[in-house]
Amino acid sequence: MKILIARHGETEWNKENRILGRTDIPLNDTGIMQAKTLKENIMYPFRYVIASPLQRAELTAKIICEERDIDIIYDKRLMEMDFGIYEGKDREDESYQKAKRNFFTKYPQGESYFQLAQRVYNCLDEIIEKYKDGNVLMVTHNGICRVIRTYFHDLENEEFVQYSVENCGVEVYDLEDKRKN
Repeated sequence: MKILIARHGETEWNKENRILGRTDIPLNDTGIMQAKTLKENIMYPFRYVIASPLQRAELTAKIICEERDIDIIYDKRLMEMDFGIYEGKDREDESYQKAKRNFFTKYPQGESYFQLAQRVYNCLDEIIEKYKDGNVLMVTHNGICRVIRTYFHDLENEEFVQYSVENCGVEVYDLEDKRKN
């Protein structure tokens, strides 16, 4: 079983380098084209699609599934992290960059990475158990991709903070590799 993790296509806030968590922003024209390109170039067949219900991930999943007889399952646990007061701010904001490295602390009016990891890890455990008879494509967000990476591979703190998947980029995880660790 392989788990394919796809980040949604580009939004205007991605283009502007703004922090985008729970704000439900649509794909821009570039993001739609990225999703169409991903649809044509996805490297492994998949039997199941599970996506975040935020519209940028939802539309990316719908585009990928066009002409495929696959129902999309939406799971709120795959929604992007709640960045609280940092939502919409520039990613280079100094106070955000400092807060981003405090894994145990909630973003003011948001959630912590440990809360995020709990919901994402629980979701992955269920997906692996329930859909083990085929490859799974998950369409989600960069913060979720970062946490999923830690489910399969150890990351040092700064490596975790710096880890990123480009819009409509895909990471592939093989469950056999996970079982060997």
